[in-house]
Amino acid sequence: MAKLEQFKQTRQERQNRYFSESFKRSKVEEIEKGLIGISELAREYEVTRTAVYKWIYKYSRMRKRKERMVFENESDTKKLQLMKEKIRELERIIGQKQILIDFQQKVIELAEEEYKVDIKKKFGEKPSSGIGTNEGSTE
Repeated sequence: MAKLEQFKQTRQERQNRYFSESFKRSKVEEIEKGLIGISELAREYEVTRTAVYKWIYKYSRMRKRKERMVFENESDTKKLQLMKEKIRELERIIGQKQILIDFQQKVIELAEEEYKVDIKKKFGEKPSSGIGTNEGSTE
């Protein structure tokens, strides 16, 4: 299996590399579409982030239209994605709980109609002193 060390270049070899204009434009386009991040591109092609920002400054379509492009750190993007997923999960759980509460309230209403007893009122009352004691039991 090939190892990363086999493909590493010395600083001198990296300085002598040349990337074509079409290559730079395609990479800037990928960044603008969100397909690749600046750090990831720099790491993959062993160029500095400064070089990538220069490519963006020179070849970005947004710059020519005088639009500002905001770059988020990968960690910020991942945190935001995780938070959105967590919010979706919590909203799903809340929805399930609300369905359960609605179901229980409907069962109480039906029981009140069927047995002609106000369950909601009685539910809040404390039991009388005779209930739960051992009065009347023989030992």
